[in-house]
Amino acid sequence: MNTTRPAAIVAARGEGFAAFWRERRVATLSTVRPDGTPHVVPVGVTLDADAGIARVITSGGSRKARLAREGAEVAVCQVDGRRWSTLQGRAVVRDDPASVADAERRYTERYKPPRANPERVVIEITITRVMGTV
Repeated sequence: MNTTRPAAIVAARGEGFAAFWRERRVATLSTVRPDGTPHVVPVGVTLDADAGIARVITSGGSRKARLAREGAEVAVCQVDGRRWSTLQGRAVVRDDPASVADAERRYTERYKPPRANPERVVIEITITRVMGTV
């Protein structure tokens, strides 16, 4: 098990890495179904480099939210030609208003304001591993 702090894992990659995760692009979220097969879907994701946390907003009843419940191992990945990066970590699904509002604000900064969704939750991924060419 990696005992390095999530923020240190991200900081070790440098400013170019953080910039790559600020660029507007679609990513994928990979979770694991109960039968062990992968579930991979396109998502918007934000990186909080200071905390070492990636966030995905979604509906609480979505398959991705159900599969990412407490402590699930997940990964988000984005690709730009030969440049790519995967953030792997443990997920927690939060539905409290403050966490959802913070995630929506971050999403708005990277992409655009999300559509209204009273069922919105945020999948918070505490980063334990980073892979890629960036």
